[in-house]
Amino acid sequence: MLDKAKKTIGTLTEIGIALLALAIVASLLVGADNMAFLGDVVGNITGLVSSLGSAGLAGLITLGVVLHLLQK
Repeated sequence: MLDKAKKTIGTLTEIGIALLALAIVASLLVGADNMAFLGDVVGNITGLVSSLGSAGLAGLITLGVVLHLLQK
């Protein structure tokens, strides 16, 4: 049962990453102002990276943990 839940969560994560990539490409192609239903995806990612960078070592550790979780 736990394996099934892990597989489902992994599949949902892959779908989320694919949708995020699609939103980034669409935002770059048509501009953030024309993406009312998706919002400013590129601006949000830039803000996230900026906040992780300003957090110092804690931000670097958080980034490492997130990358490790996404690689599995």
